[in-house]
Amino acid sequence: MKTIAMLAGAALLSLGLAGNAAAAADGAALYASKGCAACHGADAKSPIMPAYPKLAGQNAQYALNQMKDIKSGARNNGQTAAMKGIVMGVSDEEMQAIAEWLAAQ
Repeated sequence: MKTIAMLAGAALLSLGLAGNAAAAADGAALYASKGCAACHGADAKSPIMPAYPKLAGQNAQYALNQMKDIKSGARNNGQTAAMKGIVMGVSDEEMQAIAEWLAAQ
């Protein structure tokens, strides 16, 4: 019985890790397809203007909160007018995947 429990736990853990890898891959694809790269650079480190932030390496929760706040209107300063149009077409799940990918860069 102990062996079965250990195998089940290992299987669940591996699924979780595979899920995280898939989310990271999805985050990269979403970052590109949702238009993020147009302003923040394909590598998220090379924005097209100095006023645009470098996103690579940002804390995932921070990045997610910023996207959600811009989408909801809770954050309405700086370059949020440009971002508002972009994030309106991004779901919460997609934002999460993008944020996790950014944090891993």
